[in-house]
Amino acid sequence: MNQIANKIGAVLMACVVLFTTMSFTVNMHYCGDLLVDFSLTNHTKSCGMEQSPDNVGDCETQLQKKSCCSDKELSAKAQEDLKPAFHDLDINQQLFITSFLCSYALLFEPQEADFNAFEAYSPPPLIRDVQTLDQVFRI
Repeated sequence: MNQIANKIGAVLMACVVLFTTMSFTVNMHYCGDLLVDFSLTNHTKSCGMEQSPDNVGDCETQLQKKSCCSDKELSAKAQEDLKPAFHDLDINQQLFITSFLCSYALLFEPQEADFNAFEAYSPPPLIRDVQTLDQVFRI
């Protein structure tokens, strides 16, 4: 059960690292209030409803109508500052971290609690009972 929990925790932490360091952009093209196209990789395709400016004449100014289409872009930026690698630490910090991790890992190894060093030895033979001979009884 403990191994399963450790594996689930490791997978979750790997997913957290993956999603915090990954950036993506979603491009969306709206025609009015209706979503026409979206893209995760590149710019969206136009719906063909964009209006070109009307040319009234050579001497007159060009009139431009407002387009009903709009493009929106949603971006999720990645985390750029990650923690330094193990080889960036000096030798004293590396020694401390490795000794701490080794001693911490040894805390969870099972130990024999019922170890009796005198289990294989029998008591010496009793020739006379000294307490009854001396009439000393402990209460």
